[in-house]
Amino acid sequence: MEFSAAQIAGILEGEIVGNDAQMITGLSKIEEGKLGTLSFLSNPKYEEYIYETNASIVIVNDTFKPQRALKSTCTLIKVADAYACFAKLLDLYNQAIEKPAKIEKQAYIAESAKVGNEVYIGNFAYIDENVVIGDHSKIYPNVVIGENVKIGKHVKIFPNVTVYRDCIIQDHCTIHAGAVIGADGFGFAPNSENNYQKVPQIGNVILEEHVDIGANTCVDRATLGATIVKKGVKLDNMVQIGHNVEIGENTVIAAQTGIAGSAKLGKNMMVGGQVGIVGHIHLANGTLIGAQAGVPKTIKKEGTTLLGSPAYDAEDYKKSYMGFRRLPQILVRLRQLEEELKQIKESK
Repeated sequence: MEFSAAQIAGILEGEIVGNDAQMITGLSKIEEGKLGTLSFLSNPKYEEYIYETNASIVIVNDTFKPQRALKSTCTLIKVADAYACFAKLLDLYNQAIEKPAKIEKQAYIAESAKVGNEVYIGNFAYIDENVVIGDHSKIYPNVVIGENVKIGKHVKIFPNVTVYRDCIIQDHCTIHAGAVIGADGFGFAPNSENNYQKVPQIGNVILEEHVDIGANTCVDRATLGATIVKKGVKLDNMVQIGHNVEIGENTVIAAQTGIAGSAKLGKNMMVGGQVGIVGHIHLANGTLIGAQAGVPKTIKKEGTTLLGSPAYDAEDYKKSYMGFRRLPQILVRLRQLEEELKQIKESK
């Protein structure tokens, strides 16, 4: 694909400084810019690279004023927010390279399934009985969609995803490769023979609109009722969501986090990587949890920041950590004081 500076500026409503006929065929980071590529500058820390970059077009904030001459091959497009505009172009690029609407020959679709308009279904995808797929959705190769699953409009499900029976995926969701939606929750009860007996998991999973699920992430079905991931939630790769968990709107969760069954997370939370959250607790709206924290109890105050394992208030944690770092010196000083005290007692 090939675009001119004039075309890009038209899309972004930007101002061209340089050659409006400059052409690009790809994208690059500003520090690795090559001729024929488009890049952007939004963070002032990277300004030094704009004077040396070989990128043919660079998107910059409209407040940017060069401190020295740019290369003659570099055309600028000034916009209100360079980062947001570059993200918009990336989104348009993704749309341009997406699979066109078609059902490939080796896909299996049950007779009772209902497939909307302008849908793509790849080879070796398996669409079970009574599945509903909304308009403009894309089901990539090797995806398995279980019976009675409802999929909304503009949903993307990438290769090797499995969606178990009865789950609901609403409009504009994206599920990346290898994710599993609706596998059984981890429900076992000890019996009289000291073995673990499986508790049937007969609920489902509901992903509301604009949810993104990362690669190899698992969202378990509920024992009863539903595991609910609410509108706008973003889950990173390799996240584990237990049965009957509820995650509030626009909460984001980084990789390798595990949330145990029946935990209720508020909206607008941010959860760092490798966090563990115990089951049957509630976390207030806006809670922030640092990486590798272990959250053992309910948090009622909105906007609380947690660090550590077990996790507690970030300011208290920082003070405690400063003391912990000084512990070797404190122990040395304590031994010295004990020795001095001993000598004083012996001299009496």
